[in-house]
Amino acid sequence: MTLRFVGIDPSTGGEGSPTVWVEEESADLVLQGEEADELLKALVGSTEWVAGHKTGIPAHERVIRIPARMVPILREACDAAERAAAEHRDVR
Repeated sequence: MTLRFVGIDPSTGGEGSPTVWVEEESADLVLQGEEADELLKALVGSTEWVAGHKTGIPAHERVIRIPARMVPILREACDAAERAAAEHRDVR
C-alpha cells in the first residue's frame, strides 16, 4: 500500500490534525479528522439521505469533520485520485 500525502490542516498546532492522502493503488481518498460530536452523529445516523437506504452509521464506519479551510487540499486530493485511477485503467 502506498499513500501519497496531499495535505494537512493549515492551522495545525502540531498534534493530531485533519490530514488527506490518496492510496495510490486504489485511488481511494484517506482522511484523518476529528470524530463528529454526538449531535452531528445523531443527525447523520437518523436521516434517510437516500430514499429506501437504511439509516444509521454501521459499526465499521465513522463520521468525521474536515474544516472548510481544507477544501483546496480536498480538491487537490480528488484530482490526484482521479489521475491515479486513470493510470490504473490505462495499465489494465
